[in-house]
Amino acid sequence: MPRPFKCRKIYCSPKTDYFKPRAIPVSRLEVNNLTMDELEAIRLADLEGLYQEEAAKQMSVSRQTFGNIIRAAHRKIADALLNGKAIKIEGGVVAVQNERSFKCVECGKLWNEAYGTGRPTGCPYCKSREFHRGSQERGKESPRPEGPGPAEMRRRRRNRR
Repeated sequence: MPRPFKCRKIYCSPKTDYFKPRAIPVSRLEVNNLTMDELEAIRLADLEGLYQEEAAKQMSVSRQTFGNIIRAAHRKIADALLNGKAIKIEGGVVAVQNERSFKCVECGKLWNEAYGTGRPTGCPYCKSREFHRGSQERGKESPRPEGPGPAEMRRRRRNRR
């Protein structure tokens, strides 16, 4: 008997849950079901551009599991696009999160933003553009990894060009 799925954190709800090819009646279409966690994986990896390790942490799954989720999602979407199938978004063992937290590199303050509002333009306290996603556990500080932080890495990449 397989192990039950672990609940996965998602941060979005789609505005629509059904996509179909134009000019083909629904009654004649095959349907690919895309789960909510597969949609979230697509959003994190393809739309937000996160690496699998970062995206897996946000969804509270391992990197390997995230890779399996994104692979299945890509396969279903490609099948639908290339073979003229509909895509229905539903299901999955998920917990919808409503807010994201951010931390300013300059002043160190934390703040929350509602999901779906896009990336903030700057820190609301000091207006710095150097900030990153805050700890997923509110009120708890995650240990800082050795080496340069995300803002320093972006600065280095810009200077290489």
